[in-house]
Amino acid sequence: MAQRSLDHCLPTYRQLLMGVALIGTLAGQLFFGWLGDKLGRKRVYGLTLMLMVLCSVCSGLSFGHDAKAVISTLCFFRFWLGFGIGGDYPLSATIMSEYASKKTRGAFIAAVFAMQGFGILGGGIFAIIMSTVFDAKFSAPAYQVDPIASTIPQADYLWRIILMVGALPAALTYYWRMKMPETARYTALVAKNAKQAASDMSKVLQVDLEAETQKIEKLDDGKPANSFGLFSSEFLRRHGLHLLGTASTWFLLDIAFYSQNLFQKDIFSAIGWIPPAKTMNAVQEVYRIARAQTLIALCSTVPGYWFTVAFIDKIGRFTIQLMGFFFMTVFMFAIAIPYKHWTHSENRIGFVVMYSFTFFFANFGPNATTFVVPAEIFPARFRSTCHGISAASGKLGAIIGAFGFLYLAQNQDKAKADAGYPAGIGVRNSLLVLGVVNFLGLLFTFLVPESKGKSLEEMSGENEVEEEEQEQ
Repeated sequence: MAQRSLDHCLPTYRQLLMGVALIGTLAGQLFFGWLGDKLGRKRVYGLTLMLMVLCSVCSGLSFGHDAKAVISTLCFFRFWLGFGIGGDYPLSATIMSEYASKKTRGAFIAAVFAMQGFGILGGGIFAIIMSTVFDAKFSAPAYQVDPIASTIPQADYLWRIILMVGALPAALTYYWRMKMPETARYTALVAKNAKQAASDMSKVLQVDLEAETQKIEKLDDGKPANSFGLFSSEFLRRHGLHLLGTASTWFLLDIAFYSQNLFQKDIFSAIGWIPPAKTMNAVQEVYRIARAQTLIALCSTVPGYWFTVAFIDKIGRFTIQLMGFFFMTVFMFAIAIPYKHWTHSENRIGFVVMYSFTFFFANFGPNATTFVVPAEIFPARFRSTCHGISAASGKLGAIIGAFGFLYLAQNQDKAKADAGYPAGIGVRNSLLVLGVVNFLGLLFTFLVPESKGKSLEEMSGENEVEEEEQEQ
């Protein structure tokens, strides 16, 4: 009875913790995206960082009189941690897009996003090291055979340390974030202060103030800013399809991308790469999962990000995104259709290679470009908000993946196993659906414009709008 209760509760807790963090991220993307256009990028950027650092530490210090109470506290702090992380999406992308030149803008924005690859890699390596230390110091034979005892007390310290150490790299960036001036485009086009914008630009570029003033005055010539509002008929005419394109492709990408991440453990267990949970204690399970995820990150995730950085300003955002969705579709079907073939022990390496390719082309593809493009194609006064809307659409897709596909994989496997079908049927069906989702992402990519080699004002149409208003 106790074992049955444990089997039922653990997946529920896992989904709850993932879902709460994703909901917090979605809310943060919408709120801080809007706030970044109202108060300025720099001011809100510092606020999101403080929230991330504080909630990372508090997550590790989650308290309660029993396990359920600890989970409840952890969910509270993970929501607010996700809220801060969500704010970082639109602000990081918008700040970099407004600082960079049109020749290197794509690479600079993609590089900001690519750094999370090193974060994933660093987090995995740290988890491997800490779980190895804890396992060597506290392992006992009884823990390896008794699934109830597998929740050893030392595992409680392990997850807390892993969560809290995430606050350290974020805190180290605080000084530089506070020293960064507001972007000149926001100050000139939204705050309407050309002199301050020129002064800020001269500090960043270390050039003459007078020369920069002349450049900035071309952006703000004293005439009223174009007046149409967000979601007005004029906005929808000019940018409605663009917003639909960035939001829908990010939504479809994250259904597939987060679903792959969230049931990695189920996939690796189905092919036998990770032993059954009942043969390991909790610390050993952390080690095995971290090792598998780190290998995927090292071989596919990180290289994929940096391929995008290298080629995005050469072959363009549209081509990379279209190519990424295409190959994600191909490799997902190549894994799912002959799924029984990949579950044999002699084919596991081939499975891991194929599975890694889906991550490589996600990151040398839409996982990077969906972050880049919304920061380039919308007007300055809506740029952060529209990026936040696009990113929040992605997190909505991730929530569907967390609660939908994880449920599908687990419950179909249990139902099919009870009926005598081989293990992994639920995972196979999920992968087939995700292949279709990737194909839909490919189709919606045709709504997204190419921004390679064009200025932000050219892409957003701000110069065009100003000319029309002058004529009127």
